[in-house]
Amino acid sequence: MGAESHADGTVGKALDVLDMVASHGRPVRFSDLLEKSPYPKATLYRFLQTLTHQGMLTHDPETGSYALGVRLVRLAHAAWAQSSLAPIARPHVDSLAAETGETIHLAQLDNGQVLYVDKRNARQPVEMFAQAGKVGPAYCTGVGKAMLAFLPPDQLQSAIARQSFHRHTQHTLASPEALLAELAAIRTRGFAYDREEHEPGIICCAAPILSRGGRVLGAISVTSTTARTSLAAIEAGIERIKTCAAQIAAEAESWRFPEQN
Repeated sequence: MGAESHADGTVGKALDVLDMVASHGRPVRFSDLLEKSPYPKATLYRFLQTLTHQGMLTHDPETGSYALGVRLVRLAHAAWAQSSLAPIARPHVDSLAAETGETIHLAQLDNGQVLYVDKRNARQPVEMFAQAGKVGPAYCTGVGKAMLAFLPPDQLQSAIARQSFHRHTQHTLASPEALLAELAAIRTRGFAYDREEHEPGIICCAAPILSRGGRVLGAISVTSTTARTSLAAIEAGIERIKTCAAQIAAEAESWRFPEQN
């Protein structure tokens, strides 16, 4: 929870509370929320009550716990249908998955982080962090770096400031300087790698989804494991990944993302 949400007044603070509940991934008691809340007890309780009355949260009187409400599910579905790349990208994602037999991730940027909006599992599925609906780091994932590399300088600076640069593996780029050097290389070659930077054994090649004017709409990746294949083998199919990204961009631009003149 940052200064931006506090500057947005009551609405921003209420959204902070929703984020707090969602971050637990399970029903959560008031005492647990209060422990990490920046708000006084009475303020937090008031927000929880309002959100519950509005259907954004549910409250179980027996356990005293709060969980996300059905109204949020409806809103999430509408957002997915109206603003996500997933609906129009679906046939292209399906085709790429069928051709490669590997895991496909479709992502967009959300406040400098990666929001996974769709996924297809490999023919032989592998357990990994990325799942549709999850938010992950941009600085150490293929799709994240593919998108960061093509942001305008002011947006890139803001996005880099939001990265934690936590070292997840020995291969993680753990400083802004290292990331900026990598992003320059990505702009030159037109696609990004994940060299086991977020999870050990997980590798990928990712292509940005760009509008005709170069605006970042999202990214798509082919992901596998070092136990099954190599980065070089995935890279051998990079032109197909780029073609898929271009096809998604063309449809997205005419449907939802018209250029501003």
